[in-house]
Amino acid sequence: MKTSGTGPIGETIDTPRHRALGSASRVAILRLVRDAAAGLTAADVAATTGQHLSTTRAHLEQLVEAGLLVKARPSGGLPGRPAWRYRAAAADPAPAPYRALATALLEHLPTDGRDMRETAVRVGRDWGRQLAAAAPEGDTPAATLATVFEGLGFSPEHPPAEPDSDSVELHLRTCPFLELVAQNPEAMCNLHAGVAQGVLEHRGVAGDRAMLEPFGAPHACVVRLFPPARRTAGDR
Repeated sequence: MKTSGTGPIGETIDTPRHRALGSASRVAILRLVRDAAAGLTAADVAATTGQHLSTTRAHLEQLVEAGLLVKARPSGGLPGRPAWRYRAAAADPAPAPYRALATALLEHLPTDGRDMRETAVRVGRDWGRQLAAAAPEGDTPAATLATVFEGLGFSPEHPPAEPDSDSVELHLRTCPFLELVAQNPEAMCNLHAGVAQGVLEHRGVAGDRAMLEPFGAPHACVVRLFPPARRTAGDR
């Protein structure tokens, strides 16, 4: 049961965090993950610590539940379900109104499976179109996307473009919805992917030109923006 209270000198006691940090093994795992810029899988941690994989997973999940780590599947847009990758949680949460809205949205999503992911994307697209409508007119789609994610507390930045890359990247350097990511990481990642698609659609670009890759770069999730698809003779 999650509880909190007040300590002897008035400080707030976060019981789940105190419990999570009450184990030398979990403290060591937390340090290990915090030192890994690209995050670690349970297998990575088990290989380093020598613990059994199931024991390592249990420790990692307790750190996630305590809000000290977040997890996501870095699929890179490819099919399949890669292993969870764990990273240290951000220190600053999203603005309270957005957290409340995201919480309300999650409560109406299916609990698991493909329906959950598709519904999260659809809800995110609607939300993204609304957020983009409040952004400055005349900005490029990429600039609007950065404005929207800045307002949500993701601390976005555009890294230098790769010489031969066919996409523009936006790095989301913080995860301000860490409490909700801990509850349902796949729903939140798909919700944010939908936000990116909705922003593009509001700016007249097909939503499928945006792809969110959780943990796609060291210290950041990555939104990749691809140029519009070329029309072929068969499209005319």
